[in-house]
Amino acid sequence: MSGTTKERILESTAELFRRQGYTGTGMKQIATEASAPFGSVYHFFPGGKEELGAETIRASGRLYTQLFASIAVQAPDVLSAVRDFFNGAGETLRETDYADACPIATVALEVASTNEPLRLATAEVFEEWIDGATEYFAYAGIPRARAREIGLAMLSLLEGAFIFSRAMRTTEPMAIAGSAAVEVVRQALEAAEAGAGPKA
Repeated sequence: MSGTTKERILESTAELFRRQGYTGTGMKQIATEASAPFGSVYHFFPGGKEELGAETIRASGRLYTQLFASIAVQAPDVLSAVRDFFNGAGETLRETDYADACPIATVALEVASTNEPLRLATAEVFEEWIDGATEYFAYAGIPRARAREIGLAMLSLLEGAFIFSRAMRTTEPMAIAGSAAVEVVRQALEAAEAGAGPKA
């Protein structure tokens, strides 16, 4: 692990959130994992765990946006990009023995009804992801309203597959979700090409 102390704290917090959630992660554990003095956590995040949690969620959200962008740039087409994204999620699950998933979704499941600042942080990230997916699919020629629906559907499939795969300890849900997402995008692209889709 490299970077500044603050970057190490954020990185360690995200990793711990992925594996054990918000409630199960303690501030001393974060400091230890980040190889940082305990006091430095409160130096950078005077609002304590809640402030650290919200910033970790937003930082993780940006990293996942960049991850999809890098996959999309390398893929030969839109369908390959969607397929590669789900395949990569499945590989991560296998490589980490189903311990690593999305830290944003993990926290959202815990705090959506009990912690408004963290709920808002997770909702903000989800909206950014949906907006990014909307732009990506709209650029590919899908009408914007339909592009947003597809982005939301794809992300819902992904996050749901993470939950099923972790509980069942198999990547079958991720593989099926990926195939479903690819098919939805394929149909939308074909409809747009044929001029059958609604106009944005």
